Amino acid sequence: MLLPVYDRNPLRIIPFQFMTISLVAVTTLIFLWEIGLSEAMLERAVLVYGMIPSVLIGTDQLDPQLAPMAPAATLITSIFLHGDWMHLLGNMLFLWVFGDNIEDSMGHWRFLLFYLLCGAAAGLAQAAAMPDAQEPTVGASGAVAGILGAYIVLHPKVKILVLAMNWFPLYLPAYFVLALWIATQVASVLFGIGGQVAWWAHIGGFIAGAILVVPLRDKRVPLFDQGVPH
Repeated sequence: MLLPVYDRNPLRIIPFQFMTISLVAVTTLIFLWEIGLSEAMLERAVLVYGMIPSVLIGTDQLDPQLAPMAPAATLITSIFLHGDWMHLLGNMLFLWVFGDNIEDSMGHWRFLLFYLLCGAAAGLAQAAAMPDAQEPTVGASGAVAGILGAYIVLHPKVKILVLAMNWFPLYLPAYFVLALWIATQVASVLFGIGGQVAWWAHIGGFIAGAILVVPLRDKRVPLFDQGVPH
């Protein structure tokens, strides 16, 4: 309903969002690698590197030839795979718009740790909610949801340029845009909308980000925009 394209929120600590751009670049390169694979090789890659809830929980096992690493590692590797161009572009847009300010609040390497932890928490939430699911879960959505959770804790008053219904431009406060986003995820779980989407991963990642940002942020960055003019 609301597609974010820009935020009025300059960097205050770091000079450049090196890690955000690196994550966008690496994730895009991995997707280009994916689309260059044959159908059989792509299916194998998704089974190997995607997060399969039943395998992670331990109720199922992959063929040993398809399991070169511990299932827990897929909580990280699955973040960097995507199903199609729209899946990739949607996640990278949100990462681009909101990630730089969260990187600014933590520094480059703590931001990377934060991103991976949120992605792992998202995968655990999805596996806990659907422990018998045998379909691989892939995508950066959970990690990006963690960025959104952090953003609403740090910068709720910032104005976000969004496209309402994907075409009508509006400036709205971040708390409204992101509260509507998480409400949509919760409603989708409650009403069973979009069964192929890992809604629980989005919710888990959002909660993890809102919590983790507090200890990981630079102490010069206030919570909830306290004392910051907008």
